[in-house]
Order: sequence, then structure tokens, then C-alpha cells
Amino acid sequence: MINPVRTLRGMLSGLLLGFAAAAAAEVVVVVSSQNPVEALSRAQLADIYLGRLHRFPNGDPVIPIDQKERSPAHDEFYSEYLGQSPAQVKQHWSKLIFTGRGQPPRSVSDDLAAAETVAGNPNAIGYLDAGLVDDRLRIIAIE
Repeated sequence: MINPVRTLRGMLSGLLLGFAAAAAAEVVVVVSSQNPVEALSRAQLADIYLGRLHRFPNGDPVIPIDQKERSPAHDEFYSEYLGQSPAQVKQHWSKLIFTGRGQPPRSVSDDLAAAETVAGNPNAIGYLDAGLVDDRLRIIAIE
């Protein structure tokens, strides 16, 4: 006979494991597979996303693609790769916009939009869940 308590407990455990896996998604930095850049330093990546660097190391222009504020990928990217909170990033861009010295990166709605945008432009750089990387994109090493 089927034990409904045991069945429910098993279903809940599976559901919780699924949520834990989703929460632990790894955010990676990507470029188009047509882009020759294979690695950037953390400082270079920070300079690109904070408006201080406008070219890849090979001299090609760089177009940073951001994700909407408060999205899981956005918060993880800035925390893990740039060591800044969303509030710090917002404050940085507020100063630059106010003084007329820059505009923040173009923002897209989610990981899928980031993948499409970066895949379609060899000069773009973005970040997204590692599970969404396909042959149109290449993960670059951040050293």
C-alpha cells in the first residue's frame, strides 16, 4: 500500500532540491563565439562594466550588456565578479550620469535576452546562467 505521508515527503524533498539547484545557478561571463577574446582580468571586467574601459584588450570596441536590476544574475554578477553590491553600482552610475561622464550598460530583461544579444554582436559581452551557454557563445576566463 502507498503511504501518502512518505509520498508527500518525497515530493517535497524533490521540490526543495530543485529550488536549491536553481538558487545555486552559476553566472558566467560570455562573448559571442565570433569574438577572439578568451580572458579578461577582474580589473578589466570591472572597468568595462563601470564605464572606464571601452575596448577589449585586442583593441576592438566592447559593448557591455547588463541585466535588469534585482535579477538574480545581476546581483550575483556584481557581487562575485566586481565585489560590489547593487546599491554601490547604482550609486556609481548615478554620479556619472549626473556629471555627464557616462551612461550605464544597456540592460536586457533576463538570461535569454542576454544570450541573444551577445550572440548577435561580436563586440558584446554579457553574463548569464552557465546552463544557457550554447555554441553561439563562449565563456571567457576571468583571472
